[in-house]
Amino acid sequence: MKKFKILTYGCQMNVADSERMAAQLKKIGYNSTDDFDDADLILINTCCVRESAEDRVYGKIGELKHLKRKNPKLIIGIAGCMAQKEGENLIRRAPHIDFILGTGRLNQLINIVQSFENDLIANHIVEISNVDDGFSPIADFNNNSVSSFIPIMYGCNNFCTYCIVPHVRGRERSRKPQEIISEVETAVNNGVKEITLLGQNVNSYSYGFADLLKKIDSIKNLCRLRFMTSHPKDLSDDLIKTIRDGKNICEHIHLPVQYGSDKILKKMNRIYTVEKYRQLVKKIRAEIPNVSLTTDLIVGFPGETDEDFNQTLDFIREIKFDAAYTFIYSRRSGTPAAEFEDQVDESLKHERLKKLMDVQNEISLEINEKLNGKIFEILTEGVSKTDENIFTGRTRTNKLILFKHRDEKVGDLINVKIIQPQTWILKGERI
Repeated sequence: MKKFKILTYGCQMNVADSERMAAQLKKIGYNSTDDFDDADLILINTCCVRESAEDRVYGKIGELKHLKRKNPKLIIGIAGCMAQKEGENLIRRAPHIDFILGTGRLNQLINIVQSFENDLIANHIVEISNVDDGFSPIADFNNNSVSSFIPIMYGCNNFCTYCIVPHVRGRERSRKPQEIISEVETAVNNGVKEITLLGQNVNSYSYGFADLLKKIDSIKNLCRLRFMTSHPKDLSDDLIKTIRDGKNICEHIHLPVQYGSDKILKKMNRIYTVEKYRQLVKKIRAEIPNVSLTTDLIVGFPGETDEDFNQTLDFIREIKFDAAYTFIYSRRSGTPAAEFEDQVDESLKHERLKKLMDVQNEISLEINEKLNGKIFEILTEGVSKTDENIFTGRTRTNKLILFKHRDEKVGDLINVKIIQPQTWILKGERI
């Protein structure tokens, strides 16, 4: 039996792409393995949003060289955003790579692999054409997964000045509603209880995102419905009310603000202002009082001053996000911001990141402490990675809860009382 190993870097969209590539490989007789030494095919699905992600990929590619030397028939492929961005440069840097598969060419995976298996290809294959060959096939849902990511659209039209995504994933293309609904039904019929709909900006889904949520929310046996990511400029009143009125739509909105200064937001090409974002949050909380709001924040963007940074600190103290994913600005070639002259010193970036995280951690802990003693329904996810006696699960508001394992099974819906709130997790006991 042939075996494959897929190593995934980056966002949830890359995870979804990896699941779909795995499904293709299983169709031609491959089984998954966790052992690189045991694999006949190794596929690295890459990210290039930040320089650190690219560095990790290059490090892993280098590690694979000795496996290729030991087994010349081993097939090594690089897929994803970094493959699209770098193309043949990857092979020039690492000739032991057999093929490059761009973000719009995932449907070519089977043909490429079989060409190598049948010795039809003597050289490398680079598939990074701008011609999108259609949406990738659905994932394999026969793997006892409780949760699954389902893309509803690909690409992005926003062109934030710091972001490489539109350049490596192309312009927005939305899947047809019935195709998505059919895939969700297939997943649920195979035991999936939680679906997360994916898009770089789900709010600009061509066929109406609120309408799609309503249709999926009515699917029988679906327990939870999530989505990400929302762009603030496109989040509609209809969507807010749809979340409010939904049966299975979770009360969690990831709403990246990126910064708390109008000057920097304009340089980022984020379209909205701090005040527009503030009013949007007020509207969301008025309609969905128990909503959990999370966000993304970037520090060290070109031109950032102490005043800009302090405005951002004040802004997050005001908004009080449940959690924030904080990043140091990473200069990406091919983006406008990479050419800005007023780049921020690296040591100052790290200093500001620490301050930002300290403030946000205080806010997260303050919010979580208010949950002490409260009871939540959670969807169990499995055994903790650090303690086999501890089980984990999530609330509808996406809070991670740890509790002592009894007879729970993965995918159970149970009630848990919070007994020890912490900054990033909540500890509880089953009721």
